[in-house]
Amino acid sequence: MDKQAVAQQSATSLPIPRWEFIALCAALMALNSLAIDIMLPALQQIGASLGVENENHRQYVITAYILGFGAGQLFFGPISDRFGRRSPLVSGLVFYIAAAAAAAVAPSFTTLLVCRAAQGIGAAATRVIAVSIVRDTFEGRRMAEVMSLIFMVFMAVPVVAPSIGQFIMLFATWHWIFIGMAIGALIVSAWALTRLPETLHPEYRRPLTFSAIVGGFRIVLTNRIALCYAFASTCIVGAMFGFVNSAQQIYLDVFHVGEMFPVIFAGVAGVLALSNFLNSRLVGRIGMRRMSQGALLLFLTISLAWLIVSLEITMPLWLFVTFFAGAMLPFGALGANFNALAMEPLGQLAGTASSMLGFMQTFLGGVLGMLIGQAFNGTVTPLAAGFCAVSVAALLMILIAERGRLFQPHNPPV
Repeated sequence: MDKQAVAQQSATSLPIPRWEFIALCAALMALNSLAIDIMLPALQQIGASLGVENENHRQYVITAYILGFGAGQLFFGPISDRFGRRSPLVSGLVFYIAAAAAAAVAPSFTTLLVCRAAQGIGAAATRVIAVSIVRDTFEGRRMAEVMSLIFMVFMAVPVVAPSIGQFIMLFATWHWIFIGMAIGALIVSAWALTRLPETLHPEYRRPLTFSAIVGGFRIVLTNRIALCYAFASTCIVGAMFGFVNSAQQIYLDVFHVGEMFPVIFAGVAGVLALSNFLNSRLVGRIGMRRMSQGALLLFLTISLAWLIVSLEITMPLWLFVTFFAGAMLPFGALGANFNALAMEPLGQLAGTASSMLGFMQTFLGGVLGMLIGQAFNGTVTPLAAGFCAVSVAALLMILIAERGRLFQPHNPPV
């Protein structure tokens, strides 16, 4: 039986319903989104409680987690290609829970950042293994459809996460936000332990040796299409991290929305969730390349218009939300499709590929996001400039990947 037949057979013989498989993968990835967005309403209180004087330094609560999340993926990928998907996943979830519980009692800002980085390392297992089991089970446009559905649920978390954080703080201190994260991860862990099937095909298991790991990373880094689409995704992820880092300052310090912050944040995140849903419905007919490349050109156009307007006038809240929501509308056709296109040629080493590509997207995207966030100057212009710059860089990567030919339905020669 050839590899394509194996993947198709796996997709039709899942021991759990397809909807539960998608929901479980989405829940695993949502733990990462929750760990970022639930913190946003608490950044001011954390800074005041732990003596953080520079307001921009409060963003490090987000950045430390993202960097740990990115770096940890390099570890979990090769491990999951050797031992399967389930055991490394459970280990990562245990690490996530322990780090979240430790952060709840952190006595200093430095200790909190260490705990956040450790929490990110544990969460790395959820991202690597969720993407790996989808690649183990589906391929091509079906993989893009499933990834879009997962991203739709995953992106529903930012709709409610800030409100959850705000709600907790109505009755308790910011410490209980971390306790809530630990409880949520414990529930998802029990679900995964009892219901998640082992999806790694026995013939795809790779030895856990230095030469095998380096060889796997070399395969990923020398595949032009996978590498360039990973870099393109990194740029787009960097834009989102830049917004997340500076969202609390933009909404509270620039626009003074107060307790409406979670509501406005949820509205824009809802547009992103809708975008992923539309992508899941259209990508099978239009194709990953045409969808993602057209969406990127639209994203670039909106970002450029946003930047020009922000340089000319003091932007009111309604106009900022209009531009940002407009940029989020094509965003859903970028993340899922870029990931699927990067993973498509790397099915035989899905864990290693997912870890390397995830490291690039998250760690390097986190660095880009940190640069965008730290450029905050009391206006929305740095964020608009960041969106514009990363979309240009992503377009250049795609032109390299496709040898200058956009909207082609199939891969050019590697």
